Amino acid sequence: MDLRAVILAGGVGTRFWPLSRTKTPKQFLPIISDRTMIEETVARLRPAIPAENIYTIANQEQTQVMQDYVPDIPKDNFLVEPQGRNTAPCLVLATAVIYAQNPEAVVAVFPADHSIQQEELFREKLRAGAQMASRAEHLITFGIPPDFPSTGYGYIRFEKDSVHTVADENFYSVQEFKEKPEAATAQEFVNAGNYFWNSGMFIWQARTFAHKLKEFAPEFYAHWQSILDAIQKGEIGRITEVYPKMPATSIDYALMEKAQGVLMGEGSFGWSDVGAWSSLASFWEEDKKGNTIRGESLILDAEDNLVYNPNKLTALIGVKDLIVVETEDALLICPKDQDQRVKEIVAELKNKQKKEYL
Repeated sequence: MDLRAVILAGGVGTRFWPLSRTKTPKQFLPIISDRTMIEETVARLRPAIPAENIYTIANQEQTQVMQDYVPDIPKDNFLVEPQGRNTAPCLVLATAVIYAQNPEAVVAVFPADHSIQQEELFREKLRAGAQMASRAEHLITFGIPPDFPSTGYGYIRFEKDSVHTVADENFYSVQEFKEKPEAATAQEFVNAGNYFWNSGMFIWQARTFAHKLKEFAPEFYAHWQSILDAIQKGEIGRITEVYPKMPATSIDYALMEKAQGVLMGEGSFGWSDVGAWSSLASFWEEDKKGNTIRGESLILDAEDNLVYNPNKLTALIGVKDLIVVETEDALLICPKDQDQRVKEIVAELKNKQKKEYL
């Protein structure tokens, strides 16, 4: 099987401001280990997929930075999106590049900034998903069994009794993708038992992707044909003309939510999207009071705080459930349960034209 990986590396990571910035987004930060998150992602894939079969896609500036972190990937595999238009256009481009080399190739798509604790189990499920994608015209995704009623993730509703098995792994027919729910609805999903979190990981055969676009996403299919034709003829400049014409939307909305023949594997391999500052409490060492701190500190009667301040002493007195992040030019302080709102700060900085903080 010709298995390829496409790593989506073009995000900005606004919820990790002020550390994550336009030039140094989350995927280029060593926030869960001594390696950057893009390095972690590539290292996790390498035992299953050789470097010459790993691709990244991001904008030009991010791509130039990324080449220094993962130099084993061939230069031609660093794909550049002409402009940021969400995941559907960039995956049309990436899959077309691979299709032009081998329409039978199986394409596995991963975000650059997630964490997986049980890496060998992940690779076993990846191989099984690739086999399933190569055997029939299925689009494969992985759902994460929820451990709490999250309102920050989308959900996948699947049919427990509709099971396809390969390599001792079960894949279930997907009935519906659900957007991020309200709290009460999220609790209903968890109670039902057949709703898993949407991990944003996908597997498909390149030719199957083309067929599914034609049938279920015709607004993308004409652009797919144009981009594929440009790649096959070596007329790369035409891609820059076609790319901005594609709808700026996610692959979930453009294709996965509409297509028939979507299967879900159980992603029970210790997944985290490392989506906000509070999630780092699972990766950093805690003290006896539940404080997780990067940098020198003095703690008096303070509990369950997360601090990133590697260059200064941080003193905490009598506070609880706070996030404190200091960089050279900015300081963030917020309650742990409001760290999703950090992206609102970034939006406000954009509105006020404070580009020096972005």
